[in-house]
Amino acid sequence: MRILTVLTYYRPHTSGLTIYAERLAEAFARRGHQVTVLTSRFDASMPAEEIFKGVKIVRAPVIFRVSKGVIMPTFGWLAWKHVLANDVVQLHLPQFDAPGFAARARLLGKLAILTYHCDLQLPQGLFNRLVNTVVDYQNTTAALLANHIVTYTQDYADHSPFLSRYKEKLTPILPPVELPPAQPGAIQSLAEACQTATRRPVIGMATRFASEKGVEILLAALPKVLEKYPRAQVLFAGQHQDVMGEQAYFERLAPTIRKYEQSGNWKFLGNLDPAQMAAYYPNLDLLVVPSLNSTEAFGLVQIEAMLNNVPCVASALPGVRRPVQMTGMGQVTPIGDANALAEAILEILAEPKKYRRDPAEIARAYDPDSVAAEYEILFAKLIGK
Repeated sequence: MRILTVLTYYRPHTSGLTIYAERLAEAFARRGHQVTVLTSRFDASMPAEEIFKGVKIVRAPVIFRVSKGVIMPTFGWLAWKHVLANDVVQLHLPQFDAPGFAARARLLGKLAILTYHCDLQLPQGLFNRLVNTVVDYQNTTAALLANHIVTYTQDYADHSPFLSRYKEKLTPILPPVELPPAQPGAIQSLAEACQTATRRPVIGMATRFASEKGVEILLAALPKVLEKYPRAQVLFAGQHQDVMGEQAYFERLAPTIRKYEQSGNWKFLGNLDPAQMAAYYPNLDLLVVPSLNSTEAFGLVQIEAMLNNVPCVASALPGVRRPVQMTGMGQVTPIGDANALAEAILEILAEPKKYRRDPAEIARAYDPDSVAAEYEILFAKLIGK
């Protein structure tokens, strides 16, 4: 089967959406499909076309940005060319260009599948309200034109104002999650660099530094944790500087974070590649996902942590709470409640064995090839119709 995957950002840009798309595209390629990813050339130093792990990546040139969006004059022409050349068009939403691709797929007799990652909720502001309105309109149009919609969990779908409108053409499929084995000595090297032998316990947060991620909730919870564990350390893995649209948010929290950096209770690690993440998780005592709104739909890092027997504390957002609820590996806390987050952290640290499970059993449910197989079943059913 020839599969066209369309999304605004692809690797090396790092987000839950791009990681999902990459894992699924590469799984399709391993399973014998011809896979093309059509995306933006958001960094002019990247090649316009390349083949990576069996996936052909086509990048359209960007002439300028509007907030987190990009303007690509040749994208429309590339859309006709690649939709015509493929059997299935898989669109990752939220995405401004999705309606055009879904319409082209319908006109050309191709299958249009939406993978809906999250509801878009940008920070307060007149411009961002306008962006939210436009994206919601685009998503609605794409959903009406698409043959089917995939989302991560039924829990998220039931609580999403957008997805609840399309129950008749909606299928939940768990996201693809995998980590390579840690390189020899990498776990110990990271431990030595971060002095985790003496800075215990270690609390992980793995994400972009963005307003919907709830960094301020962890910061507000830290004093209570430090009362019992004065040498506790937060290891923040992910981009924290120059995150598109999040500079004001970072600057607001920076003074508090600098105080914890100076005392050794907080350390930024920057973006880590998958091999480095494989060394990161074994150095943690637990991972926190204190997300604040439905822009977060699952939190793939929870599964990555659980594969390393690291329990998690997740906020009670629909979808985000499901990994902990399905595995029992951690606790779910009320959204935005720093005191509850601190209490959950302390309870898990007091009884870590209570939250351990079999990582192999978890891995089977999220194996990218198993997820790709679920998509193949869906494709076959829809083509049969």
